[in-house]
Amino acid sequence: MPIVALSTETTDWVSRFADEVIEESERRAPGKPVVVASGLSPSGPIHLGNLREVMTPHLVADEIRRRGLEVRHLISWDDYDRYRKVPAGVTGVDESWGEHIGKPLTSVPAPAGSPHANWAEHFKAAMVEALGELGVEFDGISQTEQYTSGVYREQILHAMRHRGDIDAVLAQYRTKPKGGKKPQQKPVDEAEIEAAEGSGAANEDDGSSGSAGYFPYKPYCGNCEKDLTTVTSYDDNTTELTYACTACGFSETVRLNEFNRGKLVWKVDWPMRWAFEGVVFEPSGVDHSSPGSSFQVGGQIVGIFGGKQPIGPMYAFVGISGMAKMSSSRGGVPTPADALKIMEPQLLRWLYARRRPNQSFKIAFDQEIQRLYDEWDKLDAKVADGSALPADIAAHSRAVRTAAGDLPATPRPMPYRTLASVADITAGHADQALRILSELEPDKPLGSLDEVRPRYDKAEAWINTQVPADQRTIVREEPDAELLKSLDEPSQRSVRLLLDGLAAHWSLDGLTHLVYGVPKVQAGFSADATPKELPPEIKTAQRTFFALLYHLLVGRDTGPRLPTLLLAVGQERVRRLLGE
Repeated sequence: MPIVALSTETTDWVSRFADEVIEESERRAPGKPVVVASGLSPSGPIHLGNLREVMTPHLVADEIRRRGLEVRHLISWDDYDRYRKVPAGVTGVDESWGEHIGKPLTSVPAPAGSPHANWAEHFKAAMVEALGELGVEFDGISQTEQYTSGVYREQILHAMRHRGDIDAVLAQYRTKPKGGKKPQQKPVDEAEIEAAEGSGAANEDDGSSGSAGYFPYKPYCGNCEKDLTTVTSYDDNTTELTYACTACGFSETVRLNEFNRGKLVWKVDWPMRWAFEGVVFEPSGVDHSSPGSSFQVGGQIVGIFGGKQPIGPMYAFVGISGMAKMSSSRGGVPTPADALKIMEPQLLRWLYARRRPNQSFKIAFDQEIQRLYDEWDKLDAKVADGSALPADIAAHSRAVRTAAGDLPATPRPMPYRTLASVADITAGHADQALRILSELEPDKPLGSLDEVRPRYDKAEAWINTQVPADQRTIVREEPDAELLKSLDEPSQRSVRLLLDGLAAHWSLDGLTHLVYGVPKVQAGFSADATPKELPPEIKTAQRTFFALLYHLLVGRDTGPRLPTLLLAVGQERVRRLLGE
């Protein structure tokens, strides 16, 4: 059943952009589908910074669909770009891949062991699967197919006829300091400017200029397939083009009205596509937005093709908790597929939906993911009881559903930190996990782990892939006799109070009340006393008590939340380890 548009009372940045895009589309192409676009280069792992290139127009397109209008979200796969460098950290790839530098990405072999036909398809496939899980509806366009099938032939010939006009636009920037003034934006992490580099196409040359003049077209060599070529002559009437390859020395003369093995240089290619597809909205990263860069120059060149520059924001950095930066050329950076192994699609969508495109944010792969999930669950509860703010309601709605309907969700979403603790303690034993989770709410026991999936599986994957081995929880096999013997009288009494209360408090809420209450009772207060009724030293006493229990149970100062840990260990074993 289609989802209706959000009301005007829940206006957020997505709704505001949707208003502008619909209005602009009606001006440019009345009665036609609204066209929004993204561009991705499968030159290596497509990381979470690149995902903002997709999620920004996706959210806007989805809002337009909610309003009952027809919209196309194009994703141009820049798979006809040159292979620029060998990414570090890609399995099955070594420096020998350097021999392919300069070839189209679709002409480079896939990494060893890949089932895909070439390099581009290998990295594209992982992104397509992740976008499916995220509920992103799009029309994919392979630039290899577009160029090699001759779809852009007239646009290429037009660019060659107007190469003087194009050259004049580009010349305005060639004399300026390289890079110009950088956007005033503080990176999320140190050196994270590289996070938004995309394919690196923004750094490519803007066409060959030599004794024969300027040409905005680059052939791929007919011998070595590389783009290390220079156009040496061109006849506008016959379209005869001669080029020479500096890599292998090959040279040939072709008719450009029949030749399909080359492409327009990036700063001409991008605006050509805006005009060809009628793109109304497309965001751009910081690398494309400084003076003299692709987006700004493209705004002037698009008119040569009879089109207009899309509207759209510059989007900001996306960082990773605990990581210095993201760069797809270096390998080993988190991708959407990596994120979806440890978090549900709703949480990942929410992170992109709740921040305006020009606001940077971080995606947590460390302990921070537990806090993010707590924040998400609180929002979920507020939306359910009607107490959430309008902007938060809008972000939540965009996270949990698209115009096509609700995304699949965990039937019984227990706290992520609890699920992670249980997965940590049980180390893959599903029956043990089910027992512990059932004891969390004895009045509503789980019938199956399927009730807490996929969230449980995501939490288990986080424990197994993101938590260092020395931080994993290993419950003692035998009591620490030496520590038990050394306990002073107050410590012995605190352990006794806990043991005496175990049976009556054996539930998550009950044990929480018990472990926090023991230090209160020892100090002469009621176990129900609130923090306002207690002196500050009670907090210190609680921390000391918790550290003692952790040492007795797992041999460390810290660990999973004590109530969860106690349930996981089981009452009989807890009693044994605490010396009873």
